[in-house]
Amino acid sequence: MTDATLLTRHKEALGLFTERVHAIRPGQWDEPTPCTEWSVRDLVNHLTVEQLWVPPLLDGSSIDDVGDSFDGDRLGDDPVAVWDAAEAAAHKAFEASGALDRTVELSSGPSSARAYCSQMVADAVVHAWDLARAIGADERLPKPLVELTRREVEPYIDSLAGTGLFAEPVEPPAGADAQTVLLAQLGRRV
Repeated sequence: MTDATLLTRHKEALGLFTERVHAIRPGQWDEPTPCTEWSVRDLVNHLTVEQLWVPPLLDGSSIDDVGDSFDGDRLGDDPVAVWDAAEAAAHKAFEASGALDRTVELSSGPSSARAYCSQMVADAVVHAWDLARAIGADERLPKPLVELTRREVEPYIDSLAGTGLFAEPVEPPAGADAQTVLLAQLGRRV
């Protein structure tokens, strides 16, 4: 995949999640999500924090350098505005000249920025579905984003449930489309 295509998919994935964030009604922030431990607010906070990490990591900061700066609820009184700022800064950081050629230090160890960007796309795509399910929004995911996410997660799909961050895979229905298969692999019941 070219860098331009990866950056396009990144922008699309963030845009998809942004659409869902902007669709959250005031009474929905405490509603449950398919991520059993998280409310809508918790889910949006998780994705927001993930975006907040991008600029410092791409600028060469280590996890130790950042420390606990992004711990806890970062959404404050205007969660939508905080999300909008975080996602814009993350995308801008990935688009910076030479950013995708860098190496970043993740909790799992050193990673290419391209791989990191691809992981961030997958995270945003899956959680866009989670958020859509939680708030009753359109759950359809664009085919190119489903394809990129499947390519990203399939090499390590068997180890995800063991991390405690994903439910055990579920059997997709016979003849399931690519989106349903992906979500089932990640423990989502569609």
